[in-house]
Amino acid sequence: MSRIGKKPIILPQGTKLELKEGTVFVTGPKGSLNRPFLPGLRLNIDGTTVTVERTSEEKTIRGYHGLMRTLIANMVDGVSQGFEKKLEIAGIGYRAELQGGNFVFYLGYSHPITFTLPQGITGQVEKQTQLSVQGIDKELVGQVAAKIRALRKPDVYKNKGIRYANEVLRKKAGKSGK
Repeated sequence: MSRIGKKPIILPQGTKLELKEGTVFVTGPKGSLNRPFLPGLRLNIDGTTVTVERTSEEKTIRGYHGLMRTLIANMVDGVSQGFEKKLEIAGIGYRAELQGGNFVFYLGYSHPITFTLPQGITGQVEKQTQLSVQGIDKELVGQVAAKIRALRKPDVYKNKGIRYANEVLRKKAGKSGK
């Protein structure tokens, strides 16, 4: 049996979870999220404890058991605490600004790059070279951070570019002389 799927989800104070017509709705202090609930699973809501159970032992349903539990737990964490990804910019002259809710990047190209943040995502620039992306949907926060990183991936020879704050890069040695 799935170890992750068996773990109960504890609802924090002020968070509400309900299942309507095959969709899970989670509401909390930071907002609300919904996601389709996969068939073949059952959701037991007992006060502040939620568990996900299987209705059969089919291979696909066993595979979805832990997945659905983790997705619901991420929704509960998002509406109660929120998620954040931090990024760092390395390189001479590379920097970022926040203008009207959009990021503007100067990454060594001949033009600045304007990155429009999707609805539900906010951004901050702590310094010109350190920024963060926040939101209640973990999947969307990670996707936006990955798109920002893809604007100028870290170079393996000079370590210039945009990287995650906790990312460790291995620098390659360049060509050696004769």
